[in-house]
Amino acid sequence: MASNVNPTVRRRRLGQELRRLRELKGMTAEEVAERLLVSQSKISRLENGRRSISQRDVRDLCGVYEVEDQRIVDSLMEMARDSRQQGWWHAFGDIPYSVYIGLETDAESLRVYEPQLVTGLLQTRAYAEALVQGALPETSTADIDKRVQVRLRRQERITAENNPLRLWVVLDEAALCRVVGSALVMREQLEYLIEMSQLPHVTVQVLPFEVGAHPGLNGQYAILEFADAADSSVVYLEGVTSDLYLEKAQDVQKYAVMYEHLRAQSLNVDQSRQFISDVAKEYAR
Repeated sequence: MASNVNPTVRRRRLGQELRRLRELKGMTAEEVAERLLVSQSKISRLENGRRSISQRDVRDLCGVYEVEDQRIVDSLMEMARDSRQQGWWHAFGDIPYSVYIGLETDAESLRVYEPQLVTGLLQTRAYAEALVQGALPETSTADIDKRVQVRLRRQERITAENNPLRLWVVLDEAALCRVVGSALVMREQLEYLIEMSQLPHVTVQVLPFEVGAHPGLNGQYAILEFADAADSSVVYLEGVTSDLYLEKAQDVQKYAVMYEHLRAQSLNVDQSRQFISDVAKEYAR
């Protein structure tokens, strides 16, 4: 059973439950940290699921919160044990966005806005290789291959026969015009994009230049949603040296509304597919 556990999601659920217990006790993170002689930042990282949680951490926190029901303690301890399992991505070594991969692996649906590039889940191998080489010019060949392999493995969620990821992508026209690799690589990439857009659970829309100013000018973002009601939606913002995860309801709602505006301003599905096809033909010349 442990092999099917997603450690990222387990940590997140466990952190949410520990936060709930703290709030029921009417304590602040600072007060808990003082009781356990640890830093407040550790308590915050445990609660937001960004840090591995040991069974000892759970035992100590349950003691502070005076949890008397042993079944609750045992359940939390089991979650802590499962959260320390390794996901499939750990086999590739140190992946800078491993937290995101864990969330994406368990997500039921994903909405993405991409202003510059074809989104990773819909990239061809040649496009992905050229992209990593260009974006990280000092990266070794071995590390480039590792990143590409991880990206291709992530794509299995799209092609899975059972419970595939529902994907909605809004691509800025710039993503189609920016030549990554070569004209041949771009033509194959756009043809593949058209092919994937025909899957019933994949939607691709193009946001043309003629729209002008729009709500996505601040950059790329993704909204992940989960089947389990206990898992709140997450907005993911990718950074150069660190990433940002927004989970507060008001933040997620703000980005969700922005996404609805982007979808409304984009070409519809058929128009987008024709638009991509026309650009692909230009690369064939």
